[in-house]
Amino acid sequence: MTSLKQIIQANKEAQKKGVYSVCCAHPMVLKAAITNSIRYNSLLLVEATANQVNQFGGYTGMQPADFIDFVRTLAAERGLPSERLVFGGDHLGPVCWTDKPAEEAMALAKTLIEEYVKAGFTKIHLDTSMPCADDPEVLSDEVIAKRAASLCKVAESYSVSHGRVLNYVIGTEVPAPGGVSELEQELKPTPVENVRYTLDCHRQAFSAEGLGESTWDKVLAIVVQPGVEFDNAKVHDFIPGDAQALSVFIKQEAGLVYEAHSTDYQHESALSALVQGHFAILKVGPQLTFALREALFGLSHIEEALIAPQHYSGLRRECEQLMQQQPNAWQKFYPPGAQNSWMQFFSFSDRIRYYWNQPALLQAVEKMLNNLRGRQIPLPLLSQYLPEQYQAVREGALSTEPEALIEDKIIRALDSYARACNSGTVIAA
Repeated sequence: MTSLKQIIQANKEAQKKGVYSVCCAHPMVLKAAITNSIRYNSLLLVEATANQVNQFGGYTGMQPADFIDFVRTLAAERGLPSERLVFGGDHLGPVCWTDKPAEEAMALAKTLIEEYVKAGFTKIHLDTSMPCADDPEVLSDEVIAKRAASLCKVAESYSVSHGRVLNYVIGTEVPAPGGVSELEQELKPTPVENVRYTLDCHRQAFSAEGLGESTWDKVLAIVVQPGVEFDNAKVHDFIPGDAQALSVFIKQEAGLVYEAHSTDYQHESALSALVQGHFAILKVGPQLTFALREALFGLSHIEEALIAPQHYSGLRRECEQLMQQQPNAWQKFYPPGAQNSWMQFFSFSDRIRYYWNQPALLQAVEKMLNNLRGRQIPLPLLSQYLPEQYQAVREGALSTEPEALIEDKIIRALDSYARACNSGTVIAA
């Protein structure tokens, strides 16, 4: 089975190979990703972010070991061999505790790293780019690198005691997790001199922590800005020519590629161009839960066209009520005003993803699915609310069972990544 390291090496050898990273904890998204890995007979890289999963449970309520058990159980149920799963930790650092002084936040980050490594995460993104409560507004590369090296030292100590072989991702120009509230007017790729300086700072910091070349060789990627981003309503499309200097530079760095964050909603041709330009790791998250939300809302409209009102799940109403009662996960990210109220549900940033694991929504989703299970959904309703799935049903490639329709919607987003990464040929429908 091809390993993550082998994929990176193939990309360095201009074989146009890459890997996409599924950054999501929703079971329906993960099931779709597992199915797609089986379809392509490919490795599946699944990542948890520090705010999703941490030693206190994160917003999913899962600690690192819980998350791995959760994903492995889903994979086993669908027949994906455990050796095809790679687990990554995304934005591992003080991100959840930036309201605390740096010393306290970094102590918590070290425990976070410890728990991730002990649980079995082997791809570790060392992200110390964010300032803490007693830091200046912008951290220097030297401070970021020093903190990253201190976390790497913790990871290495636990990798030895638990028999883990780790790979690291570093960087100082790390985009905001989950997209930004508003696009920069002129989003420019990271200058090459910045990348060179960041690498030099990290090499020196690793050395100062007593981490030798054998540890540095485990650094497989650096996060830079290739010129891709999305906000609530717009997508900044990748322009390969703008990132040409970055692509040329990384060729001289043995074993190193770029990791591209916020690639959600890019055209497939842009994803392919990123991989060809040695942005070999493509992170995707909100686009997948966006597709999930589109499918769920489409099915809720279909449900209301078929079911008596007294039996409605009221899914969309439940979403609205819950998000109004608990606005912290979305309100500060969207501009105020009635003209922006649509963003609450339909923003590319998809802040609604933070609510799907709440009991009220879990119950509403299950009721809606129960209302539609076993029904032959009329084709005109499918055409209206899930047009791509309508075409697949017409072609005999898809059933009208609600779970199948949802999964197909998510897989269509993943397919663009699989093809861009040259994951292989589809071997099963």
